[in-house]
Amino acid sequence: MAFLRSSEVPKGLTPILLPGERLVTAVRAHWAKLAEPVATTTLGFVAAVWVDSNVTKSTQALGTIFWWIFFALLARMLWCLLDWSHNWFVATDKRLLLRYGLISHKVAMMPLLKVTDMSYVRSIPGQFLGYGKFVLESAGQDQALREIKWVPDPDQTYRNICAEIFHIVPPPGDEDFEEIEEFPADPGPPEAPTPGEGSVARAASTDYPDVPRTHNPIQDRLDSYSRAMPIHRPAERPETVYESDDLKRRRRGADTGPIWPRSDG
Repeated sequence: MAFLRSSEVPKGLTPILLPGERLVTAVRAHWAKLAEPVATTTLGFVAAVWVDSNVTKSTQALGTIFWWIFFALLARMLWCLLDWSHNWFVATDKRLLLRYGLISHKVAMMPLLKVTDMSYVRSIPGQFLGYGKFVLESAGQDQALREIKWVPDPDQTYRNICAEIFHIVPPPGDEDFEEIEEFPADPGPPEAPTPGEGSVARAASTDYPDVPRTHNPIQDRLDSYSRAMPIHRPAERPETVYESDDLKRRRRGADTGPIWPRSDG
């Protein structure tokens, strides 16, 4: 599957593409669409020349009529050629678009997510000349994109669009494909906080000024421990621990024995 770079966007399609939208394929109608106007104009020219070379004075008006018919066919062929040059069938990574219209430019669009079925038909002339007709279905709704006729190289175009719908990436080594990481790299285990910064880190992680505080008995109990006063161990174990009010009361009760009244006798 060949992905087109942004530098390969044909002239005239840039205004209809969204910023960041990636072009998958963009094709004009097959040249066989112009075969009938060109053949008709050629036959009209041959007929006008033959009639003009065989007219007499009584049939001179007939030769003039044939020349006017030829000029009308020539104008029709030029119109078909200009219309062909302005018509595009475009597929991006998000949408299917049909740009058409010579005087009034029109754009028909169908998101890829809404494409429920897509098939194409190749007639016998289409198999020899290399064109086909796409038939699109979108949730049972009739749209301007329901039939796309005269699609050149329909096999490759069909594969490109289906690969984009089903998210099938091209094989490795395709220079037109830029690989994008689907998952971020593993940042590894979190670093342990340095001594003395644990309480600060916990306070910072739970400090959300824009979130209203809710009553939580367990959290309230933990907060009461965090507000305890520090006590210091002896010199052989120089560390600082924290003790809550209820533990301090029990420690005072254990350290202080009963005081009996002193007898003077």
